[in-house]
Amino acid sequence: MAITRRKFCHLAASSYLAIPFIAQAHGRNDDDQSKIDAYPFKHGIASGDPLSDRIILWTRITSPHQEHERIAVKWMIASDPEMETVVADGITMTNAERDYTVKVDVHSLQPGTIYYYKFHAMDYESPLGRTKTLPVGDVERLRIAFTSCSNYPYGYFNVYGMIARRRDLDVVLHLGDYIYEYANGVYGDGTAIDRIPEPVHETVTLNDYRQRYAKYRTDANLQAAHRQHAFITVWDDHEFANNAWSGGAQNHNPELGEGGWQERKAAAIKAYLEWMPIRQVDAEHPTRIYRKFQFGNLIDLLMLDTRIYGRDKQPSSPKDTATINDPSRSIMGAEQESWLYEQLSDSNARGTRWRFIGQQVMFGQLHTFGKPFNVDQWDGYAANRQRVLDYIDNQAIDNTVILAGDIHSSWAMDITTNPYDPSSYDALTGTGSRAVEFVTPPVSSPGIEDPIKAAQMGAFVRSQNPHMKFVELNKRGYILLDITHERTQAEWYFAETIKAPNLNESFVTAFKTVAGTNHLVKAEAQSQPIPVDDAYFNQAENDELEEKENISATDKMDIQYENASSNSLLTP
Repeated sequence: MAITRRKFCHLAASSYLAIPFIAQAHGRNDDDQSKIDAYPFKHGIASGDPLSDRIILWTRITSPHQEHERIAVKWMIASDPEMETVVADGITMTNAERDYTVKVDVHSLQPGTIYYYKFHAMDYESPLGRTKTLPVGDVERLRIAFTSCSNYPYGYFNVYGMIARRRDLDVVLHLGDYIYEYANGVYGDGTAIDRIPEPVHETVTLNDYRQRYAKYRTDANLQAAHRQHAFITVWDDHEFANNAWSGGAQNHNPELGEGGWQERKAAAIKAYLEWMPIRQVDAEHPTRIYRKFQFGNLIDLLMLDTRIYGRDKQPSSPKDTATINDPSRSIMGAEQESWLYEQLSDSNARGTRWRFIGQQVMFGQLHTFGKPFNVDQWDGYAANRQRVLDYIDNQAIDNTVILAGDIHSSWAMDITTNPYDPSSYDALTGTGSRAVEFVTPPVSSPGIEDPIKAAQMGAFVRSQNPHMKFVELNKRGYILLDITHERTQAEWYFAETIKAPNLNESFVTAFKTVAGTNHLVKAEAQSQPIPVDDAYFNQAENDELEEKENISATDKMDIQYENASSNSLLTP
C-alpha cells in the first residue's frame, strides 16, 4: 500500500493507527519505511494546564540525527478543525537539553472555548489536537474524568482509550503514577503481552526517566486521550521511586549504586517537566507543582502535592501511633498547607459552589481491626489531616470534594473527624461529615487480582469502616464527575480487560453529594452526556470510514487496535 504524505499523517493521528503499530506492518517498500522512520511526532501531541486565557501545547520531536541538532518547530492553534482561522502561531526551538520536547504556553485565548492545534517540523505535520480553555462567570455544568496509576508492562492502556471516546469532557485529571520506575518483571512483566518498558532496568538517571516516558508515550490509547482532551496532572511516587517522600524513598537504594536521592529526585523532576503538558509554577523551585484552576463560579480545583514537596517520612508501621499523631509532621509541608487554607477561604468568600482538592493519596480513614491499614496515605499523617478538617469546620466551608488515586482500587466515602464514633458521625444520615472523597481505579496497575477475594475483602473493609459507601478492589477504569450547582455526581466506569486491546467499558455505580450536605448518597441514575456538535468528531468519523475502505486486509491484520477501538473518538 503506497503511503501519501496526507495518508501517513492521518494514520498517525487516528486513535487506533499509531506509529508504533504502523511500523510493524508487512509489505512496505523501503521508501515507505523511510517515511515512517523520519516521522518526527512518534510520541504524539498533548495539551494541559488550561486557564481561561491560555493553555500549554506539547509534543516531542524524534530525528535520525538528533544527537547534534537544534530543531525548529512551528505551532499553530485555531478555532476550527480545518485550521483556517488561526488565532495564534509561532516557531520555537528544541534540542537535547530538553530531550527534544516542545512546550508552548499559548496566551490571549477566549474562555470556555474549544481550540485545535498542530505542529510542523522537519517537513512533517503532526496529528490534529483538540483542547479547551476554562470557563469564566456563571457556569451551569461541567464534566471531568480522572484516573491514575498506569503501569505499562502490567497491561494495555485501554482506560485511556475509553476516556478518549468521550466528547463532552471539559478536562482530564491524572493524579499520579503516570509511569512506574521498576525494571521489567519486578512489578508487571510485559514479556507475554509485548509491553516491555524501556529501559528494561529500573529508572534512576535522567536518561532512564526520559526513556521511560518516551516508551509510555508510544501507546496509542494514551496518545488518543492526550490528543483529544487537555490534562491537569500531578506526580505521585512512581514518577520517582516507590513510597517516596521529600528526603528519600523505600525503593531508593544508594548501596545498590543508585546514587544520592536529591540527584535522582532532580532527574525525575526534570524529565517530568519535559514530558508532561504542565506549566511550571516556579522556575526557582521546580519541586513546586501545587496550583489552582478556576472553572467560573462552579469549581475551584486545588491541585496538591502530597508526595514530594514537603512530605515527612512515613511512620515505620501502623503501630507507630506517636509518629502518626505528631502535630509537627506534615504530608505537604507548612508552606503548601498555608496555601491550601488561603485558597479554601478565598474560594468560599468568592461564593464558588464547589472546592475540589485533587491530590495523590487517600485522605479518609482506612482502618482494619481498629488500626490504620496504610500509613503511606493520610492515615500516616493523622494530625495533618485533623488540621485540614478543623480548618474546614472552623471556617464553615461547605462543598469540599477530595479526589485521590494511588491505591489501585475504587472508593467513595464521607470525610469526618472520627467515623468510628457514633456520637461524632452517623453513617445513615451523614451527620458529622464535613466533606466527601472519591478515589479512582487505576489505568492498569493491579489491585486484588482474584475477583472473588477482592469482593470478600471489599465487604470486610466496608464492615470495618462505616463512612465508606463504595469499595471495589479488582477493576481498572476511571471516574466521571458530573457537576452542577445542585450536586456533584461521581460515576465509576470499568474496563472489560487490560490483558488485550479492548475498549469495552461498563458503568458500575454512582454516588453524589448534594450542595450543602457534605455527605454522600447513592445516585438515582447515570448522568446524561452533554451534546457536542463538533466538526472535529464528524471529520474523524468520515476519515475512519475512508481509511477502512482503503486499507488492505493484510494491513488490517497488522494494525493491532482496529477491532478494539472502532469509532473510538465518536462514542459519548
